Amino acid sequence: MAQRRITKPALFICDLQEKFRPAIYEFSKVITTTQKMLKASQILNIPVFATTQNKERLGETCPELGLDAPGGVKTVAHADKKLFSMLTPEVRGGINSLGSNLSCVIVGIESHICVTQTALDLLHDGHKVYVLADGVSSCNKEEVPIALARLRAEGAVVTTSESWIYECMGDAAISEFREMAGLVKQTNQSTKDVMQTLCKT
Repeated sequence: MAQRRITKPALFICDLQEKFRPAIYEFSKVITTTQKMLKASQILNIPVFATTQNKERLGETCPELGLDAPGGVKTVAHADKKLFSMLTPEVRGGINSLGSNLSCVIVGIESHICVTQTALDLLHDGHKVYVLADGVSSCNKEEVPIALARLRAEGAVVTTSESWIYECMGDAAISEFREMAGLVKQTNQSTKDVMQTLCKT
């Protein structure tokens, strides 16, 4: 029987809020990748965690992500925080409910602050961490490659959404492959556009 390559995945969506939209470099591209990852999470039944940073001041999660909305993606935890790391008590409780040694894939903002501190905390707790280069950004674009280089050195895997999706599946014989391949085909042009913007060397 076909087996997935990544058996305990979890998707972490960090602080994708309305107030950040005009401030973050290529924010719309981060949203595009996050939407693709949310569709993948529904196909592959991947648990989702999300946070807002000081929601009272910085607003709700962007509505086009549809988190916890009717017909949208139900999260394990959708927590507001003052911490920079996503690992609030509520999020930690959700992680603990899934067990140990998760494979955590992170998208969101800002690369060098909240994404970095979330990745470091997850690594410290013994989880595998993937950071999507086509799914993170910062106010200053120059922060991003520095943050990704640091996270590589700390033990995180820096990869792309498409690479991670295929690694998660691991085998074209799994039952969800046809639907996932359709998602990749459907998002082919937007993936190319995002890569050419956020993953320039």
